[in-house]
Amino acid sequence: MLKIRRYRWSDLDTILALHRIALAQVGLVPGDGVYYDDDFPRIQEIYLACGGDFLVGEAGGRVVAMGGLRPIDPSCVELCRLRVHPAHQGRGHGSTMLEALEARAMELGFQSMRGDTTVRQEVALALYTRRGWRETAREQVGSHVIVYVHKPLITTTADL
Repeated sequence: MLKIRRYRWSDLDTILALHRIALAQVGLVPGDGVYYDDDFPRIQEIYLACGGDFLVGEAGGRVVAMGGLRPIDPSCVELCRLRVHPAHQGRGHGSTMLEALEARAMELGFQSMRGDTTVRQEVALALYTRRGWRETAREQVGSHVIVYVHKPLITTTADL
């Protein structure tokens, strides 16, 4: 079972390692032109202080999942850093974390979410599709194909 809570400063080394391990699993590394990790020491500033959030998921008392919400404008938030440790994948933790982040975005008053991943991250693409996210664009960046996704959080009559 995954216990979700808000990020604490003491989580920094753990989530930075989780980020790097999860990327390495699909052949990606920070600094590859697509992914970076310079936001980690600034989570308070980039995610929390500006109206977003950063959540971690614990299993057995260890942080095994994470994800952030970075406000883009008053109505839209960017999903960032959705990661699950490879040893804990296949247990529904990614879905649980994404559901919690979507719920938190709604609590914070956002009407939509956007994010990105790469074609190499097939599990993430499948998760987004199952949760109602839609692909909006693709872009070649170096040797990587970036997939941009979006999800409205508030249903309007136009969506029906």
